[in-house]
Amino acid sequence: MDVPEPEQTPFTAVTAQTSKLARQYQTYLDASTPFTAYRWTGTVVLLLVFFLRIVLAQGWYIVAYTLGIYLLNLFLLFLQPKFDPSLTQDEGLEDGDAAAPSLPMKQDDEFRPFIRRLPEFKFWHSATRAILIGFVCSWFAVFDIPVFWPVLVVYWIILFVLTMRRQIQHMIKYRYVPFSFGKTRYGRS
Repeated sequence: MDVPEPEQTPFTAVTAQTSKLARQYQTYLDASTPFTAYRWTGTVVLLLVFFLRIVLAQGWYIVAYTLGIYLLNLFLLFLQPKFDPSLTQDEGLEDGDAAAPSLPMKQDDEFRPFIRRLPEFKFWHSATRAILIGFVCSWFAVFDIPVFWPVLVVYWIILFVLTMRRQIQHMIKYRYVPFSFGKTRYGRS
């Protein structure tokens, strides 16, 4: 008994091709996971090429500003703990009702490792993808909106200072450090 083959439509062919490309893309992402320094070096080089493009073309300042805001947002998510202690205190969940782990607040509290709201790999992937999209947008005239760029630079600097000050105050208030350098490491020879 012959099993009839499913009907080949253009939609199924496109779906098969896109899923094949998605699997290949995911394979490359998985292979790049352990090479943190190389990934970030490539991203920084890509960002420098983007800024060079903006400076030499003398345009697309809105694209650069938007990219800067997005990268700042990603960085803030990278610095924040997954389970924000200020939210659990605001909701009255510090009595042990919370299913989410909290950061230790006293010397004798149980140690819980810092879990980021945005993991490093997702941060890198989102930042690299955003820089690539911004670079592609910088080649289309429709995105070159005339604007007085020094205002954007000053506004971005003010926004960066205010948000980082608030984040640092939050880190001091709830006693967490989102970076591992300078911390004691055990089990290394």
